[in-house]
Amino acid sequence: MLWNRTGLVLFALALAIFAFLTAGVRAGLLVLVGLGFGLVLEGMRFGFAGPWRMIVTDRDGRGLIAQFLAIGLTAAAAFPLLAAAPDELFGAHAPVGLAMIAGAFVFGATMQLVMGCGSGTLVNAGSGNLVGLVALVGFIGGSFLGTLHLGWWTGLGALPVITFQGLWGADAGLWITLALLAALGAVVALRAAPGKRMPPRRLWIAAALIAALALANLVIAGQPWGIVYGLGLWGAKLAEAGGADVAATAFWSVPGNAERLGASILTDVTSLTNIGLLAGAFIAMRWKVDPGAQTTNLTAASWIAVLMAALVMGYSARLAFGCNVGAFFSGISTGSLHGWVWLVAAFGGSYMGIRMRPILLRPAAPAAERVPA
Repeated sequence: MLWNRTGLVLFALALAIFAFLTAGVRAGLLVLVGLGFGLVLEGMRFGFAGPWRMIVTDRDGRGLIAQFLAIGLTAAAAFPLLAAAPDELFGAHAPVGLAMIAGAFVFGATMQLVMGCGSGTLVNAGSGNLVGLVALVGFIGGSFLGTLHLGWWTGLGALPVITFQGLWGADAGLWITLALLAALGAVVALRAAPGKRMPPRRLWIAAALIAALALANLVIAGQPWGIVYGLGLWGAKLAEAGGADVAATAFWSVPGNAERLGASILTDVTSLTNIGLLAGAFIAMRWKVDPGAQTTNLTAASWIAVLMAALVMGYSARLAFGCNVGAFFSGISTGSLHGWVWLVAAFGGSYMGIRMRPILLRPAAPAAERVPA
């Protein structure tokens, strides 16, 4: 066991050193940040999609309140940082529009069908869960396809980008953000069952670590923690390798996107943390004395449902300008109105997805039951 754990540490160091030698100091640091995300999310069981489901099905609000805590801690430092360095640091700010709202709703529904959001899909895949691996394939394809049609969808109508800093200033905007998070936490606590309100010590620590890592990501990358862009880029590179003229499309011909498409994924900040997150989840799972089974026995129809739901999830995430991380967590913590609208729309979709889950995801019958007598 000691040798196995030593090997895991060496694997993490080798990954960071490789990124450092290949793409520079920032790349190595962002891989380390991603490793941290993966270790905390998997190792300390801090998630996004699961707590949304638990408050509905079990009246368990502990995980959701931990999310609000992590966002509030991040916002408390992110707002001043963005105000102090407006030309070097950028928030996760996006416009509220019809496609964004619809995309968030669909994303919320589908994430419950694939048992994870954007970060959850990476964590599940990294830990060896077969549902997560299938979902990751679909998510990559869907987020790339979403880039091909994004212009049409955004043309349906959207407001200008609205931020709390723009409405009320950095100081007041921060206090309003914290007040809203506290109010939501109180609502969740009232909804939750006795004994399922206050997060355990593990989740308090995890929330603080996630906030610290998110702030490190902001400072090192110059932008907040995100998931979706990197996966869409991976899909674009795969499509290009397959002979598609991706560079000629509207989204990927934009100078910044064209530059990333033509360069190594180790130069893309979102890809770096995604890679680190995958590796961190892998390490956290293998570190456990008894990691448990990481496979799920579903019917063939259910496996198809997972793949299609993941494809739609990736597509809708692109339209919604992010997932639970890029839109909800990073959007709210850096003052974007779209993060709050995303939360409302995605939670409504999540509620529907929870109801659909037992219908579409059915366990396969045990082998003994499938063999004729």
